Amino acid sequence: MACLAFLNFKRRSKRVEDFQDHQPGTPSSICSTSSFGSSSSQSKKMMNHKINNNKMFFNNPAAGSLIASSVPRRFTWEEIEGLTMNFSSRVVGEGGFSTIYLSHFSDSILGALKIHGGNSERLNRMFKQELEVLLHIRHHNIVSLLGYCDEKEEGALVFEYIPNGTLYDKLHHGNEKEVLSWKSRMSIAFQLAQAIEYLHEECKPQIVHGDIKSSNILLDDQLNPKLCDFGFSKMGFSSTVIKSSMNPIMGSPGYMDPLYLRTGIASKKNDVYSFGVIILELITGIEAFCSEKEQLLTSVAGPIIRDANKVAEMMDPRVAGDLVQEEAKIMATISAQCLRQQSSLRPSMSEILHTMRDKISF
Repeated sequence: MACLAFLNFKRRSKRVEDFQDHQPGTPSSICSTSSFGSSSSQSKKMMNHKINNNKMFFNNPAAGSLIASSVPRRFTWEEIEGLTMNFSSRVVGEGGFSTIYLSHFSDSILGALKIHGGNSERLNRMFKQELEVLLHIRHHNIVSLLGYCDEKEEGALVFEYIPNGTLYDKLHHGNEKEVLSWKSRMSIAFQLAQAIEYLHEECKPQIVHGDIKSSNILLDDQLNPKLCDFGFSKMGFSSTVIKSSMNPIMGSPGYMDPLYLRTGIASKKNDVYSFGVIILELITGIEAFCSEKEQLLTSVAGPIIRDANKVAEMMDPRVAGDLVQEEAKIMATISAQCLRQQSSLRPSMSEILHTMRDKISF
């Protein structure tokens, strides 16, 4: 498998636009989950908030309007300013392209408001692309869009707020009391697979997420996953991305399909590849990319990819047991299939779900 090195990658950066392929040697050691300090997912924690049945009350000083519909509402910019107390509310996430503000509704209900910064044509196009995708989807394992504002070039998206953090946080920066059990990890993987299958098979036109990673998977109080951040998503079976300053290849280190990097063509199998990396994260407890050692999990987890019988050597020591190891072998085999270089040989999400239903306990 061709591996990639990501040079000069800053910890706070979630997205990488241009990479160069290289052949890394066999690493002598693995990045431990405690070697990173603050994570990029923590600094860019995605927008989401917890609202029963997606119902929320919007406290409009002028009209006091009520939102109780599953259809996203179109806000005015004045209303957006009111939700964030004129953008003085707490920032719960930020990055190169956006800032996430804690938004305040009546009855102490909270939301997460994503503002796309900048006035460039590229960022405006990204906002419109994300909005178009979000208006087409509704799934219990995908963060809910409650409203939006497209009056200004910045663009604003209002999401449900989920305060329990991300899968990345739980796997790599949680304390001992927050360690995810094996059963929880398998439940998260299964529900995530359902969300991706929904995007690939049930949405018309079909949707490629394009940036599936543990920091884009929010967890609610019951540890149910919510896939978020559709800024790189594309609609249709596939779409060609021209490598240029106007439309560069984009993604996140450790999760990007090498085929996408070589060809610039986005397809459903890119998401399948990223899902395979998520499985490795769940099995090993190791980050997908170690910026300090410039190592990919797909490289250091070679023994699992090549021989599932060696899975015990790289199991997350925080989870143990005979049942765990047997199921881990099954999941390692699924991961190896997802990470195949030839995308046509990778399974579909429907096939992955079928295998998990038959062989994994939840």
